[in-house]
Amino acid sequence: MKPNFKNIILSSVFLSCSHFVNAQFLAASDTSESSVRKYKNIIEANKEVVTFIEFSMVEKGLPKHLRNLALIESHFNRNVTSSAGAVGVWQFMTAHANQYGLTEDRRNDLYRSTKTAAVSLKNLYKKYNNWVTVVAAYNCGEGNIAKAMQAANSTQYHVFSKYLPAETINHVKKYLNACYATGELSSVLANYNDARTMSLLNSRTTDSQEIALSETEINAGFKLGVIAEELKIDMNDLLGWNPEIVSTLENDGESKFFLPTDLMPDFLMKKNAILSKSIRTK
Repeated sequence: MKPNFKNIILSSVFLSCSHFVNAQFLAASDTSESSVRKYKNIIEANKEVVTFIEFSMVEKGLPKHLRNLALIESHFNRNVTSSAGAVGVWQFMTAHANQYGLTEDRRNDLYRSTKTAAVSLKNLYKKYNNWVTVVAAYNCGEGNIAKAMQAANSTQYHVFSKYLPAETINHVKKYLNACYATGELSSVLANYNDARTMSLLNSRTTDSQEIALSETEINAGFKLGVIAEELKIDMNDLLGWNPEIVSTLENDGESKFFLPTDLMPDFLMKKNAILSKSIRTK
């Protein structure tokens, strides 16, 4: 009897997701007493500012833990200016501020800058659907996030983060550490894992309900971009059929590989040539 690849894939979605929900991909890097005390002391010393920021976030339907972004950006100091020219509690660069109608001279205005930050963060969340990537994008810009995702062939922060500036990676670490100190880390990580689970479920079910998939195996010598190019398929489709493949290849050196049944014979015939081209491609 011919196997029903559609049912196989749909079953594997829910099996992988049940494992996936409990998986831990990120964590605080400093849970020491001194770290916790440092963050709590800064919050305690700026109670009025913190209260206003939390109110402004909640007013926009955003979580209170975003107060920790201002914490690591400026220690709530509205008069601080970074070496790069970022100003105020939210460390707005001129271009970022102007994008939301905040004038250069108002960047150290707590009220206006906080309201602007809330709008900016809400827009970023609509785009990335998890707070970890939002914090990274707030630090280095959406352009750098897009380049990192493209380089990693993944939309998952723990996979593409190695292509981000070291400052941004460190910024996210500080944010997770601050959230640990305020008792909100589990919420941030649950949000990250939930977003990954939904991404996996949506990509697998959307394609597999309409397209029968066949399975083979590839090793880390294959470049996904070369496969997409040789088979004349979109990279987003390839990753949709194989949402975990980048991290699996990186960690295990090999992975199951799914393609629509009508494309699999073409891949198998070209497999050796694709591998050779992948090895030659930098």
